[in-house]
Parts: sequence; structure tokens; C-alpha cells
Amino acid sequence: MNEQTLLRLGLAVIETEARAVSQLAARIDSLFARACQLMLACEGRVVVIGMGKSGHIGNKIAATLASTGTPAFFVHPGEASHGDLGMITPKDVVLALSNSGETAEILTILPIIKRLDVPLIALTGKPHSTLARAATVNLDVGVEKEACPLDLAPTSSTTAALVMGDALAISLLDARGFTADDFARSHPAGALGRRLLLLIDDIMHTGDAIPRVREDTSLRDALLEMTAKRLGMTAVVDAQGKLTGLFTDGDLRRTLDRGVDIHTTPIHEVMTRAPRTIQPGVLAAEALQVMDSKKINGLIVVNAQQEPVGALNMHDLLRAGVV
Repeated sequence: MNEQTLLRLGLAVIETEARAVSQLAARIDSLFARACQLMLACEGRVVVIGMGKSGHIGNKIAATLASTGTPAFFVHPGEASHGDLGMITPKDVVLALSNSGETAEILTILPIIKRLDVPLIALTGKPHSTLARAATVNLDVGVEKEACPLDLAPTSSTTAALVMGDALAISLLDARGFTADDFARSHPAGALGRRLLLLIDDIMHTGDAIPRVREDTSLRDALLEMTAKRLGMTAVVDAQGKLTGLFTDGDLRRTLDRGVDIHTTPIHEVMTRAPRTIQPGVLAAEALQVMDSKKINGLIVVNAQQEPVGALNMHDLLRAGVV
């Protein structure tokens, strides 16, 4: 099989699944809204069930719901018949996935779900199937054909079910007023959590570690302060300790090009006045955005009185995993 044939086959799969997803737009209707309302009114959890490939998709939908403000978990319908049905309470909502709507393991536990009198939302590809007819709300995720050339392996159908699940989860997220801070609390680990939770207060240099000199300090002594504190910059303050300027490695290069005498020149003559600063309590990710937009490598953190209370540079953000 040559390269062109492989490319043609791959493209055909993407086009088939893209058509299946685009057809879902017409099914975002009153039934979809009703399903969202049932989940919003749920006092317990959304219990997602599905077998085989639908089970894998259901597991992902449950995870997406849980991480976006809708408490949810997945129950394997085969295990449900052997005790796991005890996980479902009368305050829950059940979300069942079955392309055929006739999955035996799900149909077996339908009477118990009905006896609990919990709302049942079905995602099926057959609106007249047993599961669809038993559901409080059935969302049609049927597709014209699978991307599999044999029209057998679940491909387009699982993609459509996943997209409908995402549509439910994100609609609920917005309806609940779920914020980035709420999202961060569900994702405290890894790069995502660091970007959403880490404050500059957690990583900035404070106290004696802040590079700082007075306005009348010589350029030579300012360079010694920069070298000692190793942040590539120093804050410049007035007699009251308020920030009046900043001197950086970049300023040093420009100053030396001018042939300035480092022994006699006071720092206030060569410093950058009114430098970009940042307030305490700001997300580290926001500090990164400031540095990127201003093309700078460091920031002085000042309080309401414009006194330096911290300092950080790009290396601090790198070490913290924000970059």
C-alpha cells in the first residue's frame, strides 16, 4: 500500500467523523436543554454508564463533568448487576450511553434505575430503541456511517457521543458560573494547576534577597548588588524607600556603550524611570504574560506605597513550572 493510499484513507476517516459531528448541531434542541436542566437540578451525582467503547467514552464524559463543576462518576453496567448499583441513589441522575440502545448489560439494570425513580438521560444512535424509549430524555447521537470501511468498528458513533457529552458538560459549566479558579481547584497538580493557582507571592524573592540600592549609589556599587542578588536587575529607591527606577543587565550594556564611568556615575542618571511593576497577590501566569508582552525578564513587586516587597525574574517562573 503506497503513501497516497494511506493519506486518502486517513483523510476519509477525518471527513466522515467531521460530518457526523456537524450533524449534531441540529440536535441541540429542547431535549438537550431538558437534559441540562435535569443535571443542573441534580442534588446527587451524575452516574454515567456504558459498555465497551461506549464505556470508554462514558468514562471520559464523567471525568469532564466532574472537573467542570458537575459531580459525576462512571459505573460499569456489568459490575452494576453484581453490587455496584448500590452506588446509585435516588438523588442522582443516570447518563447511559449505547449506540444501539439495546446493550444487554444496560437493559438488565433498567428496571432498578426506574424503581429508584431517578432521571435517565440516554445517548443513543437509535431513537426508537429500548433504552431511548425508557429514558426521561434521549439525545440522538446517531451517525450515517462509521469511519470504519466495514461500517463496524465504533468510530464516528463514539466521536459523536463524546462531542455531545462535551456539549452537556460545557453548557453546565457556563450555567453554573464555573470560573477559572473553580477549575484550578479541580486541577491542582501539574502545569495546569501551577498556571491557575500559583501566586507571585509563592515564588518571589523577599526581604534582604530583593536587589535594592539608593538613588545616590554609584553604578559600580549597584553592579555589586546585582551580582550578589543574581536576578539581573536592581530596584532603585529614594530616601523614603519608594521605588523610583530599575537598572537591569540590558541597561548596563547600553550604559557601557555610552562610555559612562561606573565609579563616579550615580545610578539615578542611568536607571530606567517608572519601570513596569506588579502588585502582590497576582497569579504567576499573569506575571509571565506581563514579561512576554513588555519583552522584559524581571519584575519588581511593589505594595500600595510603591515600596519594593519582592522581585522575580523569568528563571523563577521557569523553576516554578509556569513557563
